[in-house]
Amino acid sequence: METIEHQDEWRGRFKRWGRERGANPWHNNIGENYPFVENERAPFVPLRRALPLLNLALVTSAGAYIDGTDAFNTQASGGDASFREIPTEIEAEDLRYSARGYDAAAVTKDMNAQIPLGRLFEFEANGIIGQLAPAFWSFCGFIPDASLLTAESALPRLVERVKRYEAQAALLIPASRLCHQTMALAGRALESAGIPTMMLAVEREIPDLVRSPRAVYYAGEYGSVAGAALWSEHQRRVLDEALRTLETADQPGVRKLVVDLETVVEKSRGEK
Repeated sequence: METIEHQDEWRGRFKRWGRERGANPWHNNIGENYPFVENERAPFVPLRRALPLLNLALVTSAGAYIDGTDAFNTQASGGDASFREIPTEIEAEDLRYSARGYDAAAVTKDMNAQIPLGRLFEFEANGIIGQLAPAFWSFCGFIPDASLLTAESALPRLVERVKRYEAQAALLIPASRLCHQTMALAGRALESAGIPTMMLAVEREIPDLVRSPRAVYYAGEYGSVAGAALWSEHQRRVLDEALRTLETADQPGVRKLVVDLETVVEKSRGEK
């Protein structure tokens, strides 16, 4: 299945939008009239194993890179479609962020708000998942020209690397509004290659438009999509519910997490 259906038609809409926006239209804010990719069908592969037997990959769009290595190009008008492969055993202080389209304050304060390695290692230790793959992958997901992801073979290379680690599913975590499109397209590429995916979201419309194979959403915030910074229990609940939805989903779709109601109750009691 195509990652971007009717790509020529979408590129026409994208070019018209760029002309209407004028000079340097994409630097850090796409506005309200950006032509999101609209797909009609979603690829879908059932998860054929229980979570405690799962080798899970993590893909983020937070623009993370290792201190001392090349940052992402945040000045490229169409976006930087490259990605970084980073060991999951890395320390938070060794990561830097090319934050475009979102505020990096939360992830800088608490990596787990956007790159939940600590929480997923807890899940591994507690037998909730079998293991976390030894590397994770980071895009700078503010990519207005979505066709770069296919034209530059970024997504096929991502699929190759995830398969190299024999991951049996992938958790996708966007950082910004536009990142929701990038991660949904990554999910389509991975799922088309036979790797089940789950995308966390803090809004529903974009996963619906792009036809993410599986997505769950809740009323969270950009830049801390994996749960509120410095609130480990909230992060655990968001991730646990997302992964259990990955395990039980029998068709593509976007589902709402019940964590919203629980979070409101906890805040009212001052339990954070």
